[in-house]
Amino acid sequence: MSPQASDPETARAARVAAALRVVVGQLGRRLREQAHPGAVTWSQMSVLGRLERDGPATVTRLARAEGVRPQSMGATVSVLLGAGLLRGAADPTDGRQTILSLTPACREMIETSRAAREDWLLRAIRANFSAVEQDQLANAVELLKRLVDAPADAMLPHADPR
Repeated sequence: MSPQASDPETARAARVAAALRVVVGQLGRRLREQAHPGAVTWSQMSVLGRLERDGPATVTRLARAEGVRPQSMGATVSVLLGAGLLRGAADPTDGRQTILSLTPACREMIETSRAAREDWLLRAIRANFSAVEQDQLANAVELLKRLVDAPADAMLPHADPR
């Protein structure tokens, strides 16, 4: 922690940061429990999610995006191809490369998994929060979006909402 931690605002922000890290991790685990991905590992799901978001890609581009070696990504892709979740097509500009994309079965699996997680969230929110608390939660989601979009290496000035 920085020397500024003795400042009460900094100390409070540090406590919030620690609590937020823990609760976001717990929420992520709860959501993964609801996903029912079958025999697909979470690293494989990450690759499938990236292809869904970013579109078709080569093994090299996927490896770079996921922060792994191309050889490791090649092994992951091989399993996904064998499971019928990915298909490959020759790159029209470089026949040595294969462009990978999701199969219809994979898209269905992703949608089913997403629906299960959203259904659990919906039921948990309705069962555990009043209408006023649901409004507060919606506001918190907007704050979390700002946090996600914050630069990783920049200190942002304190914005007083008043």
